[in-house]
Amino acid sequence: MTDIRLTKLADVLVNYSTKVRNGDWVHIRAGLPAMPLVQELYSSILKAGGKPTFSIVSDELEALVHEQASDEQLKWLSPLDEKIISEADVYMVIVAPENIRAMSRIDPARQQVRQSGRRKWMDTYLSRSANGDLRWVLTNYPCLSLAQDSGKSLRQYEDFFYAATFIDQPDPVKCWQQVHDDQARLINWLTGRKQVRIQGVNADLTLSIDGRRFLNSDGDCNMPSGEIFTSPVETSANGWVRFTYPAIHLGMEVESVRLEFKDGKVVSASAEKNQDFLLKMLDMDEGSRFLGELGIGTNFGIQEFSKDILFDEKIGGSFHLALGAGFGEAGGKNQSSLHWDLICDARVDTEMRVDGDLFYQNGKFMV
Repeated sequence: MTDIRLTKLADVLVNYSTKVRNGDWVHIRAGLPAMPLVQELYSSILKAGGKPTFSIVSDELEALVHEQASDEQLKWLSPLDEKIISEADVYMVIVAPENIRAMSRIDPARQQVRQSGRRKWMDTYLSRSANGDLRWVLTNYPCLSLAQDSGKSLRQYEDFFYAATFIDQPDPVKCWQQVHDDQARLINWLTGRKQVRIQGVNADLTLSIDGRRFLNSDGDCNMPSGEIFTSPVETSANGWVRFTYPAIHLGMEVESVRLEFKDGKVVSASAEKNQDFLLKMLDMDEGSRFLGELGIGTNFGIQEFSKDILFDEKIGGSFHLALGAGFGEAGGKNQSSLHWDLICDARVDTEMRVDGDLFYQNGKFMV
Protein backbone atom coordinates (compact mmCIF):
# COMPACT_ATOMS: atom_id res chain seq x y z
CA MET A 1 0.00 0.00 0.00
CA THR A 2 1.33 3.45 -0.94
CA ASP A 3 2.39 5.66 1.95
CA ILE A 4 0.06 8.69 1.74
CA ARG A 5 3.05 10.88 2.64
CA LEU A 6 4.68 9.96 -0.69
CA THR A 7 1.58 11.12 -2.54
CA LYS A 8 1.66 14.43 -0.67
CA LEU A 9 5.39 14.82 -1.31
CA ALA A 10 4.94 14.23 -5.05
CA ASP A 11 2.13 16.79 -5.16
CA VAL A 12 4.32 19.42 -3.42
CA LEU A 13 7.31 18.74 -5.69
CA VAL A 14 5.24 18.97 -8.88
CA ASN A 15 2.76 21.73 -8.08
CA TYR A 16 4.70 23.91 -5.63
CA SER A 17 8.45 23.34 -6.01
CA THR A 18 8.65 23.16 -9.81
CA LYS A 19 5.16 24.33 -10.85
CA VAL A 20 4.85 21.87 -13.71
CA ARG A 21 2.78 23.26 -16.58
CA ASN A 22 0.95 21.73 -19.49
CA GLY A 23 3.46 20.49 -22.09
CA ASP A 24 6.55 20.66 -19.84
CA TRP A 25 9.23 18.02 -20.34
CA VAL A 26 9.95 16.82 -16.81
CA HIS A 27 12.96 14.57 -16.31
CA ILE A 28 13.38 12.62 -13.07
CA ARG A 29 16.83 11.32 -12.08
CA ALA A 30 16.51 8.89 -9.19
CA GLY A 31 18.31 6.19 -7.28
CA LEU A 32 16.86 2.70 -7.71
CA PRO A 33 15.27 2.50 -4.22
CA ALA A 34 13.18 5.60 -5.04
CA MET A 35 10.87 3.92 -7.56
CA PRO A 36 7.78 4.24 -5.29
CA LEU A 37 8.25 8.03 -5.31
CA VAL A 38 8.98 8.06 -9.07
CA GLN A 39 5.62 6.37 -9.64
CA GLU A 40 3.83 9.01 -7.56
CA LEU A 41 5.68 11.77 -9.40
CA TYR A 42 4.69 10.31 -12.77
CA SER A 43 1.05 10.36 -11.74
CA SER A 44 1.21 13.93 -10.45
CA ILE A 45 3.14 15.17 -13.52
CA LEU A 46 0.64 13.59 -15.91
CA LYS A 47 -2.25 15.21 -14.03
CA ALA A 48 -0.51 18.58 -14.42
CA GLY A 49 -0.18 18.04 -18.19
CA GLY A 50 3.56 17.40 -18.14
CA LYS A 51 5.56 14.85 -20.15
CA PRO A 52 7.67 12.77 -17.75
CA THR A 53 10.84 10.79 -18.42
CA PHE A 54 13.21 9.23 -15.93
CA SER A 55 16.66 7.74 -15.52
CA ILE A 56 17.92 5.47 -12.76
CA VAL A 57 21.36 5.98 -11.22
CA SER A 58 23.40 3.41 -9.33
CA ASP A 59 26.15 4.08 -6.79
CA GLU A 60 27.70 0.70 -7.48
CA LEU A 61 27.85 1.32 -11.24
CA GLU A 62 29.37 4.76 -10.68
CA ALA A 63 32.03 3.20 -8.45
CA LEU A 64 32.72 0.59 -11.14
CA VAL A 65 33.29 3.34 -13.72
CA HIS A 66 35.78 5.07 -11.42
CA GLU A 67 37.61 1.80 -10.86
CA GLN A 68 37.81 0.54 -14.44
CA ALA A 69 37.44 3.43 -16.89
CA SER A 70 40.30 5.13 -18.70
CA ASP A 71 40.79 8.87 -18.16
CA GLU A 72 39.09 9.49 -21.51
CA GLN A 73 36.09 7.42 -20.42
CA LEU A 74 35.96 9.15 -17.05
CA LYS A 75 35.83 12.58 -18.70
CA TRP A 76 33.17 11.55 -21.22
CA LEU A 77 29.87 13.40 -20.83
CA SER A 78 26.91 11.35 -21.95
CA PRO A 79 25.04 13.03 -24.82
CA LEU A 80 21.83 11.93 -23.09
CA ASP A 81 22.76 13.87 -19.96
CA GLU A 82 23.78 16.83 -22.11
CA LYS A 83 20.46 16.85 -24.01
CA ILE A 84 18.40 16.55 -20.83
CA ILE A 85 20.10 19.43 -19.04
CA SER A 86 19.98 21.56 -22.21
CA GLU A 87 16.34 21.01 -23.16
CA ALA A 88 14.20 19.76 -20.25
CA ASP A 89 11.84 22.29 -18.70
CA VAL A 90 11.96 20.67 -15.26
CA TYR A 91 14.70 18.54 -13.68
CA MET A 92 14.00 16.50 -10.55
CA VAL A 93 16.75 14.72 -8.63
CA ILE A 94 15.72 12.08 -6.10
CA VAL A 95 18.61 10.96 -3.91
CA ALA A 96 18.22 7.32 -2.88
CA PRO A 97 21.57 5.52 -2.63
CA GLU A 98 21.87 1.76 -2.49
CA ASN A 99 25.23 2.13 -0.74
CA ILE A 100 26.13 5.62 0.41
CA ARG A 101 29.78 4.62 0.87
CA ALA A 102 30.26 3.06 -2.57
CA MET A 103 32.73 5.80 -3.53
CA SER A 104 34.59 6.03 -0.23
CA ARG A 105 37.68 4.09 -1.39
CA ILE A 106 37.96 5.59 -4.85
CA ASP A 107 41.20 7.49 -5.52
CA PRO A 108 40.44 11.23 -5.15
CA ALA A 109 42.43 11.90 -8.34
CA ARG A 110 40.00 9.67 -10.27
CA GLN A 111 37.04 11.50 -8.78
CA GLN A 112 38.64 14.79 -9.78
CA VAL A 113 38.93 13.64 -13.39
CA ARG A 114 35.29 12.52 -13.40
CA GLN A 115 34.10 15.84 -11.98
CA SER A 116 36.13 17.87 -14.46
CA GLY A 117 34.40 16.07 -17.33
CA ARG A 118 31.06 17.38 -16.10
CA ARG A 119 32.10 21.03 -16.29
CA LYS A 120 30.03 21.68 -19.42
CA TRP A 121 27.00 20.01 -17.78
CA MET A 122 27.44 22.15 -14.67
CA ASP A 123 27.80 25.37 -16.67
CA THR A 124 24.62 24.63 -18.64
CA TYR A 125 22.70 23.73 -15.51
CA LEU A 126 23.74 26.90 -13.68
CA SER A 127 23.10 29.13 -16.71
CA ARG A 128 19.62 27.76 -17.44
CA SER A 129 18.71 27.82 -13.76
CA ALA A 130 19.84 31.44 -13.45
CA ASN A 131 17.79 32.69 -16.41
CA GLY A 132 14.69 30.70 -15.47
CA ASP A 133 14.75 28.27 -18.42
CA LEU A 134 15.20 25.31 -16.08
CA ARG A 135 13.10 24.68 -12.99
CA TRP A 136 14.57 22.06 -10.72
CA VAL A 137 14.23 20.42 -7.35
CA LEU A 138 16.42 18.12 -5.26
CA THR A 139 15.06 15.87 -2.55
CA ASN A 140 15.61 12.51 -0.85
CA TYR A 141 13.64 9.32 -0.83
CA PRO A 142 13.63 7.93 2.72
CA CYS A 143 15.58 4.71 2.21
CA LEU A 144 17.60 2.36 4.39
CA SER A 145 21.01 3.62 3.33
CA LEU A 146 20.22 7.23 4.25
CA ALA A 147 18.63 6.12 7.52
CA GLN A 148 21.68 4.07 8.49
CA ASP A 149 24.07 6.88 7.64
CA SER A 150 22.15 9.33 9.83
CA GLY A 151 22.13 6.85 12.73
CA LYS A 152 18.38 6.22 12.62
CA SER A 153 16.02 3.36 11.99
CA LEU A 154 14.11 3.62 8.72
CA ARG A 155 10.93 4.64 10.54
CA GLN A 156 12.81 7.29 12.57
CA TYR A 157 14.37 8.63 9.39
CA GLU A 158 11.00 8.77 7.61
CA ASP A 159 9.56 10.79 10.50
CA PHE A 160 12.62 13.09 10.46
CA PHE A 161 12.35 13.60 6.69
CA TYR A 162 8.61 14.26 6.55
CA ALA A 163 8.78 16.67 9.50
CA ALA A 164 11.62 18.66 7.89
CA THR A 165 9.65 18.94 4.63
CA PHE A 166 6.33 19.77 6.39
CA ILE A 167 4.72 16.79 4.68
CA ASP A 168 3.47 15.77 8.15
CA GLN A 169 1.48 19.03 8.33
CA PRO A 170 -2.09 19.44 7.04
CA ASP A 171 -1.00 22.06 4.48
CA PRO A 172 2.72 21.78 3.57
CA VAL A 173 2.50 24.53 0.94
CA LYS A 174 1.15 27.04 3.48
CA CYS A 175 4.09 26.20 5.75
CA TRP A 176 6.61 26.82 2.96
CA GLN A 177 4.91 30.08 2.03
CA GLN A 178 5.43 31.23 5.64
CA VAL A 179 9.12 30.28 5.37
CA HIS A 180 9.28 32.41 2.23
CA ASP A 181 7.76 35.43 3.97
CA ASP A 182 10.05 35.16 7.01
CA GLN A 183 13.14 34.91 4.83
CA ALA A 184 12.01 37.71 2.52
CA ARG A 185 12.11 40.09 5.50
CA LEU A 186 15.77 39.16 6.16
CA ILE A 187 16.67 39.54 2.49
CA ASN A 188 15.03 42.96 2.34
CA TRP A 189 17.26 44.05 5.25
CA LEU A 190 20.37 42.75 3.44
CA THR A 191 19.56 44.28 0.06
CA GLY A 192 21.97 47.02 -0.99
CA ARG A 193 24.52 46.28 1.74
CA LYS A 194 28.16 45.63 0.95
CA GLN A 195 30.34 43.83 3.49
CA VAL A 196 29.86 40.82 5.76
CA ARG A 197 32.17 40.07 8.65
CA ILE A 198 31.94 36.78 10.54
CA GLN A 199 33.78 36.65 13.86
CA GLY A 200 33.84 34.01 16.55
CA VAL A 201 35.51 30.92 17.89
CA ASN A 202 35.50 29.29 14.44
CA ALA A 203 35.94 32.22 12.06
CA ASP A 204 37.36 35.64 11.41
CA LEU A 205 36.36 36.29 7.83
CA THR A 206 35.30 39.24 5.70
CA LEU A 207 33.34 38.96 2.44
CA SER A 208 31.88 41.46 -0.01
CA ILE A 209 28.25 41.13 -1.12
CA ASP A 210 28.35 44.41 -3.04
CA GLY A 211 26.03 44.09 -6.03
CA ARG A 212 25.01 40.55 -5.13
CA ARG A 213 21.50 39.23 -4.40
CA PHE A 214 20.48 36.99 -1.52
CA LEU A 215 18.16 34.21 -2.68
CA ASN A 216 15.19 32.84 -0.79
CA SER A 217 15.34 29.05 -0.54
CA ASP A 218 11.77 28.25 0.39
CA GLY A 219 11.22 24.74 -0.93
CA ASP A 220 11.28 25.57 -4.63
CA CYS A 221 14.67 24.01 -5.43
CA ASN A 222 15.58 22.04 -2.31
CA MET A 223 13.14 19.96 -0.33
CA PRO A 224 13.54 20.36 2.59
CA SER A 225 14.74 23.94 2.51
CA GLY A 226 15.16 26.91 4.80
CA GLU A 227 18.16 29.10 3.99
CA ILE A 228 19.11 32.44 2.53
CA PHE A 229 22.20 32.48 0.36
CA THR A 230 24.25 34.47 -2.11
CA SER A 231 27.49 34.30 -4.08
CA PRO A 232 30.10 36.61 -2.53
CA VAL A 233 32.31 38.80 -4.71
CA GLU A 234 34.90 36.31 -5.93
CA THR A 235 38.05 38.18 -4.85
CA SER A 236 36.71 39.47 -1.53
CA ALA A 237 37.23 36.69 1.04
CA ASN A 238 39.97 37.41 3.55
CA GLY A 239 40.60 35.61 6.81
CA TRP A 240 40.01 32.10 8.08
CA VAL A 241 37.23 29.69 8.99
CA ARG A 242 37.11 26.31 10.69
CA PHE A 243 34.12 24.10 9.84
CA THR A 244 32.67 22.30 12.84
CA TYR A 245 30.79 19.58 10.95
CA PRO A 246 32.39 16.93 8.70
CA ALA A 247 32.49 18.09 5.07
CA ILE A 248 31.08 15.27 2.94
CA HIS A 249 31.57 15.09 -0.82
CA LEU A 250 31.39 12.11 -3.20
CA GLY A 251 31.00 9.79 -0.22
CA MET A 252 34.16 11.04 1.52
CA GLU A 253 34.09 12.56 5.02
CA VAL A 254 36.65 15.31 5.60
CA GLU A 255 36.83 16.35 9.25
CA SER A 256 37.89 19.59 10.94
CA VAL A 257 38.48 21.51 7.73
CA ARG A 258 40.27 24.84 8.19
CA LEU A 259 40.61 27.25 5.27
CA GLU A 260 42.51 30.51 5.01
CA PHE A 261 41.61 33.04 2.30
CA LYS A 262 43.52 35.90 0.74
CA ASP A 263 41.85 38.09 -1.89
CA GLY A 264 39.17 35.47 -2.40
CA LYS A 265 41.43 32.44 -2.88
CA VAL A 266 42.11 29.56 -0.50
CA VAL A 267 45.84 29.90 0.25
CA SER A 268 46.00 27.36 3.07
CA ALA A 269 43.88 24.29 3.79
CA SER A 270 44.04 21.52 6.36
CA ALA A 271 41.89 18.73 7.73
CA GLU A 272 42.27 16.13 10.46
CA LYS A 273 40.82 13.38 8.27
CA ASN A 274 41.09 12.91 4.49
CA GLN A 275 43.17 16.04 3.95
CA ASP A 276 44.50 14.59 0.69
CA PHE A 277 40.97 14.45 -0.71
CA LEU A 278 40.38 18.06 0.34
CA LEU A 279 43.51 19.24 -1.44
CA LYS A 280 42.64 17.27 -4.60
CA MET A 281 39.20 18.90 -4.75
CA LEU A 282 40.73 22.35 -4.21
CA ASP A 283 43.00 21.80 -7.19
CA MET A 284 40.23 20.55 -9.48
CA ASP A 285 40.20 23.67 -11.67
CA GLU A 286 40.80 27.42 -11.62
CA GLY A 287 37.57 28.16 -9.76
CA SER A 288 37.69 25.50 -7.05
CA ARG A 289 39.73 27.58 -4.56
CA PHE A 290 37.23 30.46 -4.66
CA LEU A 291 33.86 30.77 -2.95
CA GLY A 292 30.62 30.27 -4.83
CA GLU A 293 28.24 30.65 -1.89
CA LEU A 294 27.59 32.10 1.54
CA GLY A 295 24.47 30.64 3.11
CA ILE A 296 22.70 30.86 6.47
CA GLY A 297 20.47 28.02 7.66
CA THR A 298 17.02 29.06 8.91
CA ASN A 299 15.27 25.72 9.43
CA PHE A 300 15.15 25.42 13.22
CA GLY A 301 13.18 22.21 12.79
CA ILE A 302 16.51 20.64 11.74
CA GLN A 303 18.83 20.63 14.74
CA GLU A 304 20.88 17.47 14.32
CA PHE A 305 23.67 16.69 11.86
CA SER A 306 22.63 13.84 9.56
CA LYS A 307 25.62 13.63 7.18
CA ASP A 308 23.32 14.82 4.38
CA ILE A 309 23.99 18.28 2.95
CA LEU A 310 20.36 18.64 1.87
CA PHE A 311 19.43 18.82 5.56
CA ASP A 312 22.66 19.91 7.20
CA GLU A 313 23.15 23.21 5.33
CA LYS A 314 19.66 24.22 6.51
CA ILE A 315 20.34 23.64 10.24
CA GLY A 316 18.97 26.63 12.13
CA GLY A 317 21.90 28.36 13.80
CA SER A 318 24.51 27.45 11.18
CA PHE A 319 26.18 29.10 8.23
CA HIS A 320 27.92 27.48 5.29
CA LEU A 321 30.36 28.38 2.56
CA ALA A 322 30.64 26.57 -0.77
CA LEU A 323 33.85 26.16 -2.69
CA GLY A 324 33.53 26.37 -6.46
CA ALA A 325 30.66 27.30 -8.77
CA GLY A 326 28.61 30.37 -7.93
CA PHE A 327 24.98 31.19 -8.68
CA GLY A 328 24.35 33.43 -11.66
CA GLU A 329 20.96 34.46 -10.32
CA ALA A 330 22.75 35.86 -7.23
CA GLY A 331 25.31 37.66 -9.39
CA GLY A 332 27.96 34.98 -8.94
CA LYS A 333 30.64 34.70 -11.60
CA ASN A 334 32.86 31.89 -10.34
CA GLN A 335 32.91 28.85 -12.63
CA SER A 336 34.01 25.40 -11.53
CA SER A 337 33.09 21.73 -11.75
CA LEU A 338 33.03 21.79 -7.95
CA HIS A 339 30.31 23.04 -5.64
CA TRP A 340 31.06 21.79 -2.14
CA ASP A 341 29.18 23.10 0.89
CA LEU A 342 31.03 23.21 4.22
CA ILE A 343 29.06 23.93 7.39
CA CYS A 344 29.87 25.74 10.62
CA ASP A 345 27.83 25.79 13.84
CA ALA A 346 27.27 29.45 14.75
CA ARG A 347 25.32 28.99 17.99
CA VAL A 348 28.23 29.74 20.35
CA ASP A 349 30.33 32.92 20.47
CA THR A 350 29.70 33.86 16.83
CA GLU A 351 28.40 37.04 15.27
CA MET A 352 27.84 38.29 11.75
CA ARG A 353 27.88 42.00 11.05
CA VAL A 354 26.82 43.55 7.76
CA ASP A 355 28.23 47.02 7.06
CA GLY A 356 28.97 47.14 10.78
CA ASP A 357 25.39 46.41 11.89
CA LEU A 358 24.71 43.29 13.95
CA PHE A 359 22.69 40.87 11.79
CA TYR A 360 23.22 37.46 13.37
CA GLN A 361 24.51 36.40 16.80
CA ASN A 362 24.92 32.97 18.34
CA GLY A 363 22.70 31.38 15.72
CA LYS A 364 19.85 33.91 15.92
CA PHE A 365 18.85 36.76 13.64
CA MET A 366 19.04 40.13 15.40
CA VAL A 367 17.03 42.25 12.96
